Amino acid sequence: MNRRDSSVITVFRVREFRFLWSAEVLSIFGDQLARVALAVLVYGRTQSAVWATVVYALTFLPALLGGVLLSWLADRYRRRAVMVGVDVARAGLVAAMAVPGVPLWALCGLLVVVVLLGSPFTAAQGALLPEVLPGELYDRGLAVRQMTSQAAQLVGFAGGGVLVAAISPGFALVADAVTFLLSAALIRLGVANRPRPTVTRDAGGSVRGVITSIAADPRRRVLVLLAWLVGWYVVPEALAAPYADQLGAGPVVVGVLMAADPLGSVLGAWLFVRYVPAHRRARLVGVLAVCAGIPLVLCAFRPGLVLTFVLWSLSGAASTSYLLQTQSGFVRATPDADRGRAIGVAASGIVAAQGITVFIGGLMADLWDPAIATAVAGATGALCSLACAVAWRRADQPPAGVAPTGG
Repeated sequence: MNRRDSSVITVFRVREFRFLWSAEVLSIFGDQLARVALAVLVYGRTQSAVWATVVYALTFLPALLGGVLLSWLADRYRRRAVMVGVDVARAGLVAAMAVPGVPLWALCGLLVVVVLLGSPFTAAQGALLPEVLPGELYDRGLAVRQMTSQAAQLVGFAGGGVLVAAISPGFALVADAVTFLLSAALIRLGVANRPRPTVTRDAGGSVRGVITSIAADPRRRVLVLLAWLVGWYVVPEALAAPYADQLGAGPVVVGVLMAADPLGSVLGAWLFVRYVPAHRRARLVGVLAVCAGIPLVLCAFRPGLVLTFVLWSLSGAASTSYLLQTQSGFVRATPDADRGRAIGVAASGIVAAQGITVFIGGLMADLWDPAIATAVAGATGALCSLACAVAWRRADQPPAGVAPTGG
């Protein structure tokens, strides 16, 4: 294989991937607009870091329940149909959130349902991708998705801050609803309507069995725990509104701070795939997970806007690099018959962990201040990752006489 063929951009030669990729980028862009809008809207009403992070946490936390209860849909029905149906439903719910004067409790309720519906979509998408991109193309496609999704978040957060400052949070929510509809259309037109997956005897009712199998596998167990720990590194993003207020800034700076992590993620994923050989990536998972927390610890010194942006970007670079490898290793180690449910459970755990940690971050920010809360989150993530890194070093050792796979 020549140098050009080994480039990550070769995945765009696959027509289905181009449509899946375009749909995902649109949805992520709209979601980030909505997150900025909700952060500004709720903090503006309440002037409370706890309320701001509660609503932000609701963009993550209900996914745990959704992953357990709904991820089996990706292994029971046609995966394209699951994705299209979920996108259409979410478009309607987000549009309802944009209605002026919606009470805060109703806004939270609609948000919970939107996040719940995201679980079967994520499971179907994750299970479908190895079929669209077989073999080595899968790793390259995963890297492209990481980089472009973070770039979409970067544009969405930065654009969201400007948009909310110039117009209104409701307009950003309408834009999010439109992106869901566009995503559904792209998937319907560009993705093959494959038959539903082969149903095993325990399909549809064995999510507990899938969780048990993950827990019993040392490699997958450590990989999923490391992936869930990324929640601590999302705390700064959730505290962007009160952090900007602490700096004496407004909505535009909220978007700028939220864009720091995605910017670092884009650069980190590209550098990781471009310069780290495939056979060495697995060894760096634990190291990078620990390193992701160190820049956040430095926020305890209350740096200004520019240095804060740099520190959050460095954290994003390290966290995305290690998360990329945990996802690749986990999917490759999961049997196809259980892939939808396993991906749904793992992905939902990531989302739920983010919801829990950002809520804790909000409590700490109200108790102390956003800078100290960010530092404590980084330290907690680094210490927990260190324990997992030791466990990963043991689990990644191949049996005697077997060469390491690098997954």
